[in-house]
Amino acid sequence: MGTFTILTVCTGNVCRSPLGEQLLALGLEGLPVTVASAGTGALVDEGMPAQSLRIARGLGVLTPETHRARQITADMIREADLVLGMAREHRRQIVELVPRASRYTFTIREFARIAENVPTETIDDLVRDEPDAAERMRLAVEEIGFSRGTVPPPATEDGDDVIDPYRRSDDVFELSAQHLSPAIATTVALLRRAADLGRS
Repeated sequence: MGTFTILTVCTGNVCRSPLGEQLLALGLEGLPVTVASAGTGALVDEGMPAQSLRIARGLGVLTPETHRARQITADMIREADLVLGMAREHRRQIVELVPRASRYTFTIREFARIAENVPTETIDDLVRDEPDAAERMRLAVEEIGFSRGTVPPPATEDGDDVIDPYRRSDDVFELSAQHLSPAIATTVALLRRAADLGRS
């Protein structure tokens, strides 16, 4: 059985992308999934700030303090099956590094928005005959990519972005988590459905 690899990306890799990484890992536990994170301008080796640690623990992450920021590389992008930027600027920078990654790179809120508009029957029909769970998830991501131009745009101009809370108030950290959490839940539901579909 193969492994499905997710990379979450923000700027410093200390607030948004590590929280996304941790919540995805929590939600996809038990599946053949590896989740990692990186930053486009990483504060290399720094941990998550206190506000992010508190939010992560409140959402069920057991050891968020083990995170250390790292700088994104082209190899990380090439090795991923799904790359989730926290904002459109990250998606753009990822694709500049590895142009072919445009097929499997989204912002997290964009991915969730598309997933919510693709009928579950479409995903089910696409993945049902594939015996490998990781490959079923890849097929689901491929379908989300194909559907990118067919779903309604976000309601606001910045609707595909997760607000950056770094060095801002506790309220902004909470707002950032509120942007991120529902998108993570939708992403987890889609991938888990695809992965589990072939199980008897």
